[in-house]
This record gives sequence, C-alpha cells and structure tokens, in this order.
Amino acid sequence: MTKTPSRGTWLRRFGAEGDADRAELGASLEPHELAALGSYYWQGWARDAQLPPASAWRTWLICAGRGFGKTRAGAEWVRDVARHDGAARIALVGASLAEARAVMVEGDSGVLAASPGALAPVYEPSLKRLTWENGAMAMLYSAAEPETLRGPQHSHAWCDEIAKWENVHEKAIAAWDNLQLTMRLGDGPRVLATTTPRLSPLMHRLAAEAKAGRVVVARGKTLQAKEVLPPDYFGAMIEQFEQSGFGRQELEGEMAEAAEGALWSRALIEGCRVKAPLSPARRVVVAVDPPASARGDACGIVVAELGGDGIATVRADCSIARASPERWASRVARVAEEWHADRVVAEKNQGGEMVASVLRAADVTLPVKLVHASRGKAARAEPVAALYEAGKVRHAGLFAKLEDQMCGLLAGGQYVGPGRSPDRADALVWALTELMLGAKGEPKVRAL
Repeated sequence: MTKTPSRGTWLRRFGAEGDADRAELGASLEPHELAALGSYYWQGWARDAQLPPASAWRTWLICAGRGFGKTRAGAEWVRDVARHDGAARIALVGASLAEARAVMVEGDSGVLAASPGALAPVYEPSLKRLTWENGAMAMLYSAAEPETLRGPQHSHAWCDEIAKWENVHEKAIAAWDNLQLTMRLGDGPRVLATTTPRLSPLMHRLAAEAKAGRVVVARGKTLQAKEVLPPDYFGAMIEQFEQSGFGRQELEGEMAEAAEGALWSRALIEGCRVKAPLSPARRVVVAVDPPASARGDACGIVVAELGGDGIATVRADCSIARASPERWASRVARVAEEWHADRVVAEKNQGGEMVASVLRAADVTLPVKLVHASRGKAARAEPVAALYEAGKVRHAGLFAKLEDQMCGLLAGGQYVGPGRSPDRADALVWALTELMLGAKGEPKVRAL
C-alpha cells in the first residue's frame, strides 16, 4: 500500500523547492491543506513526464518503470479532458475489461480516485460508461476484443499497459489500428498510451513512429517515485532486479533489446542488415514450416540464398496466416518460381508425407526435400544463431515479424515472442541449415 507523503514530500512535489513564491505559499499552509492542494492541483506537483507535451501531438506514450505514476497520469489527463470539453468522447482501453475497470477506473490511481468530490463522473459498470456533469463521456474497451472498437467514434483515448496486450492472432495490433480509425471527433483527436515497456510488435511499431516524429515519448524510472513508495518494496525491487534486463525494463522503463537468454538480439540483427546481397547467389532455397491446421499458427515461408562469398542472405519472409493446405502450398509454389529456388525444404513433422503431396499438387515440378525435427525449435536454432555471431548471415531488408520471433527464442527451449509459435523463425532455421550446415545440421533428409 502506498504510504502517505510527508510534508516535505508534498513541498517537493508541489514545486516549492527552488521557487520562492511557491515556497512561501507552501510554508503558510497546514499539512492537511498542503495535502489537499497536492490532491486537487495535479499540474502543480506532477513530474514533467506525467504532464501532456507542450508541443503539438496526436499520440503521447508514457513508457516508465513500475510505480512511476503512469496510471495516475492517464487518469488525471482523462479528468482534465472531460472537465474542459463537454463534447469529449473518451475511449479507455485496457488489456481486458476487468483490468480497464479495476485499474483505469476503480483503482487507487484510476479515474474515480483522481476525480474527488463534486468532480467525480457517474460510473455505470453495466454500461461500461462514465458520464461527467457537462456531458463528457468515457467508454471502456478490451484490447482482447478488437472488434468492439469498430463503429464507435472518439475524440480522445487512454490505452493502459499496451505492451502486455495479448497479441495472439495479432489482436493487439488490430485493437490499436481499430482504435485509430475511431479517432475522428473534435478538432484534434489525441491518444495517450501508458505502459511498462516489454518486447512486443506494437511497442516496436510505436518506437519506429517515435523516431519518425509521429509519437511523443515520455520516460520515467521507479527511482523517481521513491518518496511515495514503501521503503521495503523499493529496496527489495532494487536489490532483486537492478542491473538485470528485467530491471531495466520494469524499473528503468527501458525496452530491452531482447529477452534474457534470447538466441538473437536486436543489435545483432541490425548489425547483419544490408540493402542487397554482397555477391551473386549460388543457391536459393525456400523453407516451409507448415501449420498444424488452417486455424492454427501461420505457415512460415522464408527465402534465403547462399552467395559465392559463402555468406547466406535472408531475402524474403513470405509467411501466410490462417491458410488452408492448398492455399499455403500455392503460395510456396509461387515464391519458389519467383525466386528461382533450387530447393524447397519443408518440415514434415506436421502432416508427414502429406506435406510433400500438397506441395506437389500445387506444382509437380517443385524440388521438394522433407526434413524431420528430432529436437525442439530452440535447440535447432542455436547453431544457426552462431552463424549470425560469426558474421555468416545477412538480412537484405527489414523483416519485422520474423525478427520479433527470432528475438523471442530463448536458449533452453522457451519461446516468449509474439504468437504461440515461432513459425517464421523455424522456417528461417531450416533455410539456413540447408544452406550453411549441411550434414552437420539437425535435419534428417529424405530425398523424393
């Protein structure tokens, strides 16, 4: 439980230190008056990173460590928008409806807690709605149900903990995109996103948009909230997680390059990126990781080539999601023809000989080779990751979804990347094993 700030803490948060006029005002107030001022006058004691950017903005991302005050910043922003704009229609989007209600609305730092007394909105849980006296309204949504964001219109939105939004079948991306399409009311629609950073496709997209100047990012650390956090909690967090990747993410508010123990890091992949292969191709392969069913994971389809200089280059990620066997097989045939592949390498664990039959039905001339996986995905990936470390592999372009999966493969077998399975990364591993590792690799080849 958060401790009650001391008088000195309120003075520091109010900004009295270093400001003679505020110091005089603070000194003249009784402790309960100063506390009340701190509670009602958010702009007076909030940190800069908790206040809206001074420059023009459409998307504002607060990326900070735990306990920094991200939720309070979001709730105070919503309160301020509603107080000044009776026509405001605000979307409150959480990872789930339960979290949106428990944290964003009813939580200790939620909208209701930030709206004391007569300023509080009327909350109707059954309607998932908050209504202010001047007519402003806020509706609750779940990022796990992106279709609910089709149809409504909004002028403002607060999205909480976006890095933990579930992205199976790209739900997080769909929820974010659908929300953007609803932002069409008022003269300047705005979206605030608050989160502790984690490795996710949506976070990487926002990071790229921030570099392009389309997202304003504010950062904060748990250390900055030390005065209002229980000492035991703060000390335990620092002792346990300081200097770790988890600590940099959860306490420092930094998005880790990759999960601890990942076979690939973002820096490693970036160091391998080129615009085009450095020498002509001697071999081109298309590798396929077939899905177990049309409703399951994507069919991983990756194109790689081996140059005359002995360097392998990843040329394309042509993976396809939710496809029937006939559809993904046709896709493989087209890709093989387009890239003049001399071999199609396909894992046969899912479907056995049927995989070859489906591929040959799409194109009887396909040079198919079936491979059998006797070890787990991460174990097969380790020697391929070593090729990257040795500078033997290049990426000709950016393959965001593939690279997200690569950075989610951990030594030891765990997968923490997007989706349920690293289908794209698995196809990459088969392609590079065929080109670079030959008989030393994991695949057991049966010629057809």
